[in-house]
Amino acid sequence: MTQAIARIGRDAPYATQIDFGTHQLVGDEPAERGGGDAGPAPYELLLGSLGACTAITLRMYAERKQWTVENIEVALFLHGQGETLNIERILTITGTDAEQNARLAEIAEKTPVTLTLKRGVPIETRLG
Repeated sequence: MTQAIARIGRDAPYATQIDFGTHQLVGDEPAERGGGDAGPAPYELLLGSLGACTAITLRMYAERKQWTVENIEVALFLHGQGETLNIERILTITGTDAEQNARLAEIAEKTPVTLTLKRGVPIETRLG
């Protein structure tokens, strides 16, 4: 089971300690939103997760195909607000040819986090 635990105290307005098993990260809001900018904002974390999943999946796929990929860059932009959000993803891949890059772009549409975001996930909230 994948798990994350987020904790926020009173010391910093919005700085939130996030524990992922053996890894930790701080999430926060930028100063213009009342935070201390101690870490990425929640939507930045979401984009980072999508970017990491995309890059890792493409690297794994290229390795299985024995393609020489020098670098994979996944730029992500969140557009809109409220109910009309969309994510723009730009892949810059070096070391592969145009046909391989086209195939990697197809694979990007099938990464686990991409599919999760596209179909949505029910969230059940309860008190502990």
